[in-house]
Amino acid sequence: MRNMAVCLLSALLIACAVSVACGASPTIRPNIVVFLVDDMGWQDTSVPFYTERTPFNDRYRTPNMERLAAAGMRFRQAYACCVCSPTRVSLMTGLNAARHRVTNWTLRKDSDNDAKHPTLRMPEWNVNGISNTPETQRAVFAPTLPEVLRGAGYRTIHIGKAHFGAIGTPGADPRNLGFDVNVAGHAAGGPGSYLGLQDFSAAWRKGDRVWDVPGLEAYHGKDVFLTEALTIEANKAVNQAVADGKPFYLYMAHYAVHVPFAEDKRFYQKYREAGLCHTGAMYAALVEGMDKSLGDIMGNIERHGLADKTIVLFMSDNGGLSAHGRGGTPHTHNAPLSSGKGSAREGGVRVPMIVKWPGVTRPGSDCDQYVIIEDFFPTILEMAGVKDAARHASKVDGVSFVPLLKQTSGYPEDRALFWHFPNNWGPKGPGIGPYSAIRRGDWKLIYYHADGGYELFNLAEDIGETRNLAEAKPEIRERLARELGEYLKRVDAQMPVDRRTGRPVALPGKSVGG
Repeated sequence: MRNMAVCLLSALLIACAVSVACGASPTIRPNIVVFLVDDMGWQDTSVPFYTERTPFNDRYRTPNMERLAAAGMRFRQAYACCVCSPTRVSLMTGLNAARHRVTNWTLRKDSDNDAKHPTLRMPEWNVNGISNTPETQRAVFAPTLPEVLRGAGYRTIHIGKAHFGAIGTPGADPRNLGFDVNVAGHAAGGPGSYLGLQDFSAAWRKGDRVWDVPGLEAYHGKDVFLTEALTIEANKAVNQAVADGKPFYLYMAHYAVHVPFAEDKRFYQKYREAGLCHTGAMYAALVEGMDKSLGDIMGNIERHGLADKTIVLFMSDNGGLSAHGRGGTPHTHNAPLSSGKGSAREGGVRVPMIVKWPGVTRPGSDCDQYVIIEDFFPTILEMAGVKDAARHASKVDGVSFVPLLKQTSGYPEDRALFWHFPNNWGPKGPGIGPYSAIRRGDWKLIYYHADGGYELFNLAEDIGETRNLAEAKPEIRERLARELGEYLKRVDAQMPVDRRTGRPVALPGKSVGG
């Protein structure tokens, strides 16, 4: 009872702190747009994030991403989690997935989505996602990014995919997590359909109606694509915020480019005529439709005369789908990166990222320093003028990358990044399976929970992760393994249980211990 009281008191004090406007006057706060794409790979754009253009960059047409990059900064080494919900929770909280424990994608209350593993039993991770019950769990997540921004005077707008909390929990509704407005966000992580003529419902494929996109009934029966409907709603919400004289935080979280693919008639045919297969043409059209949305949202902001007062952050929630569901050869869609969504390899976690901060970012600039999704929390609060951003949460793992945007000193260039996925996504492929990983400098170490094996790569010399140096460089392997193990122990990370012994899998590093 005493621990419960302490947690309740802590949550109450945090809530009080959030409710007090801090920093600069709300009238001079910048508007902020986070444009998050679902399952978009590092190569799914005409904007190259590699040192050279690739055939994939020539396949896709994303002129508005090009425009955004020309006005802002490209991040060539931006990272997310390998699947969606962990990334979204890290963005909302500033916490690493090992700490917040929403390590896999969520859907149904009290149920996990792990595929059965032959030798491991997955731990009891936070299968319900962000929740405000019981109070002890809420205290872990409080406050969320939109809660802090709302307390600082922002109109907080959620459009599109939420995937923060399971069905039947408060976290399934973004309005319970700090958003003033929610359009189409609920527990499910994919659309029933992209087509208004199918009511955005899974009924056409005899699918579970849990996938039906809510809140868009005005578009039912109409020949409108989901991406376009969400864009219209986003612009309406921005228009209202402007009319009300409120700075806005727009979280534009598209369902695109997640399966099930559909034909976006605005763009599909030209990709077929260019020689892509049906699946490839649907996918390319989804990408271009997403890009048109970006252009329409930026255009609406320009019409209000707010372009110079609005920050835009573009990001994907994980690497591009490649293990299944795509045309062509599996595990190749993110080349030169290895593998894709669900994988510990670069194709599963390295994503496209662009930031435009008018008057701050140098137009057309590039950043080669690595950043990770939990960095968005402290960065956005600093952008918003919320003073001492870290004090608004009990713990923040992310590091503000504002110094990188300003091209000044202050960002820890030698920091370590951590990933933790004690889960079994299901498909097979390079780097796919329960794992933990660390990157420090050019070196990346992956620790596989099933067999205790390691992969060690020098990403500066081998971006495709083709040469495992774990045996050739034992001193580097052991140094990184120990650092990874110490971090997992420090945050009390959960490990799978070995079915054969009934004991949790050992932490990496010879002397770290369990």
